[in-house]
Amino acid sequence: MSVLDSFRLDGKVALVTGCKRGIGKAMAIALAEAGADIIGVSASLEAEGSDVGKAVEEAGRTFTGYSCDFADRAALKDFIAKLRGDGHAPDILINNAGTIKRQPAAEHPDELWDEVIEVNLTAQFILSREIGGDMVRRGSGKIIFTASLLTFQGGINVPGYSASKGGIGQLTMALANEWAGKGVNVNAIAPGYIATDNTQALRNDEARYQAILERIPAGRWGVPEDFAGPVVFLASSASDYVSGAIVLVDGGWMGR
Repeated sequence: MSVLDSFRLDGKVALVTGCKRGIGKAMAIALAEAGADIIGVSASLEAEGSDVGKAVEEAGRTFTGYSCDFADRAALKDFIAKLRGDGHAPDILINNAGTIKRQPAAEHPDELWDEVIEVNLTAQFILSREIGGDMVRRGSGKIIFTASLLTFQGGINVPGYSASKGGIGQLTMALANEWAGKGVNVNAIAPGYIATDNTQALRNDEARYQAILERIPAGRWGVPEDFAGPVVFLASSASDYVSGAIVLVDGGWMGR
């Protein structure tokens, strides 16, 4: 196999959460362009006719869409049961779905904390336990989490988000420790400051936007398409000896 062939995903099926827009959508399209069929799930994803589904099909791959509210644990378990009932056995799991709630810590209510931890950490563990457990039994699979700069830093006014993304970093390594020897690679990608819905509030604050921009060595905010290469690498056999890694895609922010 040539090195370029090792990045191909022909015959693979990837489950991508939070795929309706932003980074998740870009990841789903990239995986499809590399040869994978896509199962997409988001809280409000259309079963048919979604923009991401059309893009995947234009790449010559199949797209199956589901909706699921990851803040609702019963709904998540129903989704997993339906996925299995429909005969799907993903080779690749992209744990990308997430939410962020901005409120100073002293004013941060329980319901915001609970929602963020449920969506960003608990739901991702449950999906990984169930889908990853199937991979372990088969002896192969790839799991990729979306971490964050706040896996490493504390952030401002987002205590639940920071806690959840710190947890994702530890969960990535914990699962990698257990499953690397069983044919399942578990890694994460940590985005820097990316122009998506999650950062709209920051980008609307001109002073904060400029302060962030000036600290990024690459001289620009990232875009969702910056994640195409990293996700294909970690989903493919090119990364078979990579396990427990958190890959920064941040324009050099953490090196500053």
